[in-house]
Amino acid sequence: MSAPLPDSSRPPSAQDIAGLTERLFRHEAGKLVSVLTGIFGVERLQLAEDVVQEALVRALQTWPYHGVPKNPAAWLMQTARNLALDVLRREKNFHAKQTDIVTTIELRMSDPGEANAPAFDDEITDQRLRLIFTCCHPILPPEAQTALALKTLGGLSPAEIAKAFLTSEAAVAKRLTRARASLQEAGVAFEIPAGADLPPRLDGVLQILYLLFNEGYKASHGDSLLRADLCEEAIRLAQLLASHPAGDQPRTHALLALMLLNAARFATRTDAQGRILRLEEQDRAAWDRALISQGIHHLRRASAGNELTEYHIQAGIAACHCTAPDAASTNWRFILSHYDQWVLLTDSPIVALNRAVAVAKIDGPAAGLAAVAAIPNRRQLDGYHLTHAVLGDFEVQRGDFRAAAAHFRRALDLAEARPEQDLITRRLRDCAAE
Repeated sequence: MSAPLPDSSRPPSAQDIAGLTERLFRHEAGKLVSVLTGIFGVERLQLAEDVVQEALVRALQTWPYHGVPKNPAAWLMQTARNLALDVLRREKNFHAKQTDIVTTIELRMSDPGEANAPAFDDEITDQRLRLIFTCCHPILPPEAQTALALKTLGGLSPAEIAKAFLTSEAAVAKRLTRARASLQEAGVAFEIPAGADLPPRLDGVLQILYLLFNEGYKASHGDSLLRADLCEEAIRLAQLLASHPAGDQPRTHALLALMLLNAARFATRTDAQGRILRLEEQDRAAWDRALISQGIHHLRRASAGNELTEYHIQAGIAACHCTAPDAASTNWRFILSHYDQWVLLTDSPIVALNRAVAVAKIDGPAAGLAAVAAIPNRRQLDGYHLTHAVLGDFEVQRGDFRAAAAHFRRALDLAEARPEQDLITRRLRDCAAE
């Protein structure tokens, strides 16, 4: 996806440039890092990240005065490559291999057609996959794999990653530094694994794409519910993976189906003012039928073999919602059966909380409250705002608006994203009006 250019009928303002470079960072930084890592080696991952950021800074400094180039991504690529070469030239311990690399790159860039290539999407396909699998190398702890991938591929800042992992920004920064150093010291190959080395890393890759999509689907903080750029990038990478022999597996198609089915409802999840619309409030006629069709297609491909993953179950639930003609027709017993399978695969209390919603849909709010009370590791949910929002909703259904208001107030204290705070505030007002 290309970032839109500012209106060419007027000079770009500093705000235009800042917005454009932010979008470019989200959309292109991972691609640029992939290409540069392919050129200079995975041991130069830190260098690749640094020069991409520096190229973006230079864009912010020069584009307001010289205008936005016709192909901003190609401009960033060329600038980042030049910066990387400058760094290599300055290094005192510059060994023979790096000299050869610089010579090769300089020769390539001396060709105007090469240096000013308008696009490099064909160039990046394998590099992106290689970088994803490199980030998921088994020498790295799972949390380091995820942090590194979200940083290099998703463009998330250490602060954003810290929020996703409920840890500090400093801890994430240390995690990233250690991960890069481990890859460099181990001389990890920049390649897609094969044979027995593939499955463990494929699971890590899928988990990262899942987290990336989820952060975009329901932003953990900020003023917008949705960060479409993250979702689109996760879908694009999953499609890339599913089309590659290394990633063409049922669980890959299951994850892709889940993403597409959820993406089909993007346009209806908020109203014109950006306020959250609950599922039963959404205009189903506006759901994207093409994406639903694609999602169902990948769900069918996911059914090959006997594999059952959490992605299969979640995609099945999403498909049930997407194919129901209206909210009243939703097959909640089918959905509950999926949750029953899901809780057998994971001890996540959040999954159990979602199951309680399905229980309440079938057997009423009292049964929902009982299901929440029965969650084995219930205390882990105390600091989770949606726990209290769900409990408040159950109490509303029971007609106990005082109890509901108490739960909603607690949910409001814990919610960080502005759209969720607005929704909870509306629910509180509804309770006061009863």
